[in-house]
Amino acid sequence: MVLLQDRADISGIIVVANSVVGNNTHRPLDPAEFRGFVLVDEYAPLVFINTADGKAAQMFTLAHELAHIWLGGSAVFDLREMQPAHDTTEIICNQVAAEFLIPATRFREIWDNARHSGSPFQYLARHFKVSEIVAARRALDLGLIDRQEFFDLYSTYREHEYQIREQAESEGDFYAIQTMRLGKRFAATVVQAVYEGRLLLRSAIEPPFCNQDRISLPRHRQRRSARVAPRLYRQQRNLG
Repeated sequence: MVLLQDRADISGIIVVANSVVGNNTHRPLDPAEFRGFVLVDEYAPLVFINTADGKAAQMFTLAHELAHIWLGGSAVFDLREMQPAHDTTEIICNQVAAEFLIPATRFREIWDNARHSGSPFQYLARHFKVSEIVAARRALDLGLIDRQEFFDLYSTYREHEYQIREQAESEGDFYAIQTMRLGKRFAATVVQAVYEGRLLLRSAIEPPFCNQDRISLPRHRQRRSARVAPRLYRQQRNLG
């Protein structure tokens, strides 16, 4: 998913990913409520990915939301259990995401080899550089497996994904996570503006909806800001 995020970023689309409200780990975002959303704008289109969801679903969500930008319509994405929607636009976006990740023609060409490999969805996941569940969902859509087989795999895979995600977040680097939460393009723009003198440092580290004229940072936060900004700046230069 990182490669697709980077490509979207290069094309001018802000991609933001988070699993909690702001930095508050006590307020997790529930994937059952939404997996992501897109705000279509001519100047700064934005995609939000709920990283409380499994990696497989995140990849599908990103491709789905990019299809919304292509079609020119904002939306919230809540594809339950990776099942088809009834809205025409949502159906089109789902089809675009599926075909983008796993082209149907190529999938059918290698299906027999995958089926006889012993681990068909691992085989397909390696071939298409996607997760096993995305490969299984595509097989279901193409009528190559039945719904029960898919849901058995989905339940097992989802639990495994959540365990991996929780461990990764507990061991993650704060600054790398912040870049994901802000979006690489937005973070790089803000940091560059600070170093060019176009934006105050204290304004850069506060939520953009605050009235900066009324903010007076305590000394310990000023010292922390002075340490954080150079590190973020170096990180953004490396990302670029």
